[in-house]
Amino acid sequence: MRLAKRVEKLPPYLFVEISRKIAEKKAKGEEVISFAIGDPDIPTPQHIVDRLCEAARDPVNHRYPESESLPELRRAVADWYKRRFDISFDPDKEVLPLIGSKEGIGHISFCFIGNGDIALVPDPGYPVYSVSTMLADGEPYYLPLKEENNWLPDLDSVPQNVLERARLLWINYPNNPTAAVADLEFFNRVVKFAKQHDLVVCHDGPYTEVAYDGYQPVSFMQAEGARDIGVEFHSLSKSYNMTGWRIGMAVGNATMINALMRLKSNLDSGIPQAIQYAAIEALSGPQDCIQEHNAIYQRRRDLIIEVLNEIGLEAEPPKASLYIWAKVPEGYNSMDLTADLLEQVGVAVTPGIGYGKQGEGYVRLSLTIPDAALVKGLSRLSGWSNTRRRVAK
Repeated sequence: MRLAKRVEKLPPYLFVEISRKIAEKKAKGEEVISFAIGDPDIPTPQHIVDRLCEAARDPVNHRYPESESLPELRRAVADWYKRRFDISFDPDKEVLPLIGSKEGIGHISFCFIGNGDIALVPDPGYPVYSVSTMLADGEPYYLPLKEENNWLPDLDSVPQNVLERARLLWINYPNNPTAAVADLEFFNRVVKFAKQHDLVVCHDGPYTEVAYDGYQPVSFMQAEGARDIGVEFHSLSKSYNMTGWRIGMAVGNATMINALMRLKSNLDSGIPQAIQYAAIEALSGPQDCIQEHNAIYQRRRDLIIEVLNEIGLEAEPPKASLYIWAKVPEGYNSMDLTADLLEQVGVAVTPGIGYGKQGEGYVRLSLTIPDAALVKGLSRLSGWSNTRRRVAK
């Protein structure tokens, strides 16, 4: 059997490998406390589940949905953006619901990237940006995100010969994995850069509703001229704890939205309609749940930050996102530390190198861990620190 070269050259997906190692420990009867994957442990709010169940009982929703989704859902997305960011979108031309934002992120490269084309990709960054580029026979050019630059890419450093082949720029704020945030000034610079070099911009913004200490993230689509050259991917997964229902959206430039819709309509059969009605309820119904969830995450954030700094993993409390980006102690790289924590105390974190070369020297911890497991995990991390000190002596 001969696989296509595009599949043969793909690296294993980061979280699959982490899950495999955790499964091996569990198969031996060992308990693993995982801070590795950003999957909300808090249930989907009850009013959303109730609407899902109600819609699931209606036989009308048992049939194929439309690829572009229900008009009511597109309007609900547009209305939500208007309320949240004061941006108006045409629900028929500038809004496209997705089977989770990852699906749209994976597909849109095929709309703009061809053989030999370049996508500008943040490093460290969500692996799907580069993987979708490679699947479309393009080449990722990595933009280093560094602490000294507040984890923002230095767009002016991209060589001219790269820009001549570049077609697409990926950005992601609040950021995964670094938890960095960006302001409108930066987004305005991105729009100017994209127009100057004939790029389309894809902003991945699923964490705008997960924020702390009164901070409110902005949308890339609020930047002047963003609609001319870009789209924004968003998701109900993190805002409303709906990861398992697989529903998200893209909004922005009508030509880009139409291209993605045409590609999708040839590859999938749309979002199950019962889930669409649940999404309408999430976007249009009570929003108190968001602040309630954020209060839980903020409390967890503070507990984790305190322990990490005590044991020598330097970390700043993030303003937004579900993650803490921590420096590994002297004498470790990110893989060594990840392996040592898993082996010595049964705690799983994500190695920064899994997000790109610039992620070396860091590990990512997620806040999506139940409180009981969190307490146990932090106790184990403190124990690992004591073990390390004894070894050092």
